[in-house]
Amino acid sequence: MDGIYRWQRHIYDATRKYYLLGRDRLIEELAPPPGGTVLEIGCGTARNLILAARRHPQARYLGIDISAEMLASARASIARAGLDDRITVAQGDATGFDMRSLFGMEHADRVFFSYSLSMIPPWREALAAGAAALAPGGRLSVVDFGQMGGYPAILRRPLRAWLAAFHVEPRAGFAEALREVADAHGLDATTRELYSGYAVHGVIAPAASS
Repeated sequence: MDGIYRWQRHIYDATRKYYLLGRDRLIEELAPPPGGTVLEIGCGTARNLILAARRHPQARYLGIDISAEMLASARASIARAGLDDRITVAQGDATGFDMRSLFGMEHADRVFFSYSLSMIPPWREALAAGAAALAPGGRLSVVDFGQMGGYPAILRRPLRAWLAAFHVEPRAGFAEALREVADAHGLDATTRELYSGYAVHGVIAPAASS
């Protein structure tokens, strides 16, 4: 990851804002409880954490990323935004991290992945780790590239080839994997396609009657 992002991190946010669709909707819907904690897995430059901290000022924000290069950009951005007291980032593996050793706490009220699962080869393990980090009554949210089923093959194939050049792979079987993780924790899973399947949004949360 450091090899990929050593130079890309400087232009990452400017080049991604036009095609990482659905991120801002996810941030809007986080709605953490007062005094709650939000964890982003694969936080990159901290773009999402900064927006979330501004949108929901009642919470504390945490982020992990495997790339030291991205975290260098993240810490600089957080400092420029004046949010050092509310956002903390740390280097960690999405598939197996220790909340206590990284942040001094056991769980988070909200956990989210924003276009990171498609870059994590053991993505199912990352989903499971995210769900394990949830506090009771918490919610996990994901937005990422979908299977693009609403697009003709003449558009879908070159787009997926372009994503592959950046080590990005839309995850087939996402809805089933999300449901399996939710079932393991006694939670519900919902999935919806966005923009004719360009993106997918998934949520693991307590059942509505809980």
